[in-house]
Amino acid sequence: MRVLKLIFLFIFAFQSNAQISDFDYIDFQKADSIALVCKNEKLNNLPELAYKLTSTLTTDVERFRSIYMWVCGNIANDYVMYSKNMRKRQRFKKDSVKLNEWNNHFRKVVFKKMLDDNKTICTGYAYLVKELSKLANIDCEIVDGYAKLSTTNIEKLDIPNHSWNAVKLNGKWYLCDPTWASGIPNEATLQFKFQYNDGFFLTDPNLFAINHFPEDEKWLLINNVDHSFETFIEAPIIYGKAYANYSIPNEPKKMHNTVEKNESVVFKYQLLKPIESKDISLLIDNGKNSRKIQPNKTSIKGKSLTVEYKFERNGFYDVHLLIGSDLITTYTFKVKSSIP
Repeated sequence: MRVLKLIFLFIFAFQSNAQISDFDYIDFQKADSIALVCKNEKLNNLPELAYKLTSTLTTDVERFRSIYMWVCGNIANDYVMYSKNMRKRQRFKKDSVKLNEWNNHFRKVVFKKMLDDNKTICTGYAYLVKELSKLANIDCEIVDGYAKLSTTNIEKLDIPNHSWNAVKLNGKWYLCDPTWASGIPNEATLQFKFQYNDGFFLTDPNLFAINHFPEDEKWLLINNVDHSFETFIEAPIIYGKAYANYSIPNEPKKMHNTVEKNESVVFKYQLLKPIESKDISLLIDNGKNSRKIQPNKTSIKGKSLTVEYKFERNGFYDVHLLIGSDLITTYTFKVKSSIP
């Protein structure tokens, strides 16, 4: 049995490079324009919607793109509904009967809200992408698991809180997150702003795994089959612009770090888009004030970015790396004097 499991993991790990760059030869303009033309189509006839979105496209990846773009551009994220669901699931997490009753009830609420108002939560996004893909004869699965944002309370991340999709194209599985791609819910005003982020479409699994962890680990789709939940929890915070810039943070591995005063701290990233050294800056906050500075050293070699910085004073610091005005990652550092 263990041998079969290892073989299964190897098959998925072997596909780890499945990402958007596999389709550099595809022009998605037609697929995107079809999704735009179909804007405001209703959800009461999914077969008809799937046909309108895909019938004139010739490849599965274009058909999936049209479906994905339509969902991201027409379905709003309902933060109030999401918050209520998470409160109930936390309350019932130790009572399987009540949890199951709530899940069954809430599932009906989610789909009615989506059908009536074009509003939903991650489960609805993932379901709709899957169903429309199925109608277009594209293999697509819902992936349930854990996800981290800058506002996520890691201490309470003990039950699955997010859903996304895996889609099979040209014999390989790819990952995407239509919920996060669609826009940004404002937790303060409870309003949703459509703001498409293409970085969540067929994302590099190595980047995706930094703030997504599936319940079924086969959907990690990365080489390192030892990538654990602990690794996911300890990883730095990354933002939507990291996906847009395709910036994969390689070092430091953890969000919380301890260093010595005047020790050189090294940040390493993998890039897709070319950038210039002058675009790189650090925003450092010591709890009383923040200042934006240029790193002590910045090196760009091909797709590799290396940034170095030395803390000259003891203390606790939040460190944010920016590319231009885009916030990419956040770390914390405890800086202490060296031991004589």
